[in-house]
Amino acid sequence: MNRPARTALVGGSALLAVAVVTAAAIGFGGKSPATSSSTTRALPATAPVTRTTLTRSQQVNGVLGYGASVTIAGRGSGTLTWLPRLGTTIKRGQSVYRADDDPVPLFYGRLPLYRQLRIGDTGRDVEEVERNLAALGNPGLTVDRRYTWATAVAVRRWQKDLGLTQTGVFDPASVVIAPGAIRVASLTGRLGEPGSGPILAYTGTTKVVGIALDVALQTLARRGLPATVELPDGKTVKGRIATVGTVATPGQDEQHPATIDVTVALRDQSKIGRLDRAPVVVSLLSDSVHDVLTVPVAALAVLAEGGYGLQVVTGSTSRYVPVSLGIFGNGRVEVSGDGITEGTRVGVPE
Repeated sequence: MNRPARTALVGGSALLAVAVVTAAAIGFGGKSPATSSSTTRALPATAPVTRTTLTRSQQVNGVLGYGASVTIAGRGSGTLTWLPRLGTTIKRGQSVYRADDDPVPLFYGRLPLYRQLRIGDTGRDVEEVERNLAALGNPGLTVDRRYTWATAVAVRRWQKDLGLTQTGVFDPASVVIAPGAIRVASLTGRLGEPGSGPILAYTGTTKVVGIALDVALQTLARRGLPATVELPDGKTVKGRIATVGTVATPGQDEQHPATIDVTVALRDQSKIGRLDRAPVVVSLLSDSVHDVLTVPVAALAVLAEGGYGLQVVTGSTSRYVPVSLGIFGNGRVEVSGDGITEGTRVGVPE
């Protein structure tokens, strides 16, 4: 009786190397093992066919850090008289820097403030200012898009708390706008210099993984998809794709292809410790199938008549059953075939 040749799984690409001995097996004549009757030869170790969700992933390199930095440029006059320390976390209402010893605090928002605001003005910038004033201790302030007398009163109160001249007019140069709390990444300005140029650069306050992803793999990067990050010490952290760049960075040659910037947000920051600018390996989900039958890859056999099969073991006998293959992932492969059901025992070489 001809013996089937076992297959090998090639890396993450999940390609099967078809054994050359298959041709030799066919040449000796006789029935293929897949269509032979039951046999009582020594039986192999077995594993059950399981029904599960099978995923396939693509590993890429990334860098763990605080993400890309953003430069803050002063918009007012005066001289820089105070700067924060590197690594400082600054929250809403706290000073980002001081000019002429006047604090320039942080406001949260995404709309750049572009004009002085006073009673009678309307717009999204008014709403952004009112939202910050309300969060800083003006609970009775109505947050809308109208700069009213009540808004001016809240601005005067805020100016008084900062030690500024109480005008009731909001000056966009009096604050720094950022989407949320910031971490000081670098200092550009120096004490004694004008406060009207680049002053510092900031990042977010939580660590993320940045990936320069080969454009050929960009279909794997969709916002919200899960990712697993392997840290330098071997620990893994779960995450999700947070941002995907839309403009590619040109490549230099075949060894350095064009890339897009991808950011992965991490769930458990406590596992990261003090790691910063550390190389990591990221597993991106490339395919997933639900509620399918799977077996260990090692259970596959190359059949003499072509294709692949499984050695189905029943009691003290076994037979080879041809199967169709689906996706590979985590050392298992999706299979389907006559008589292959959940719980079926199949031979697996030791």
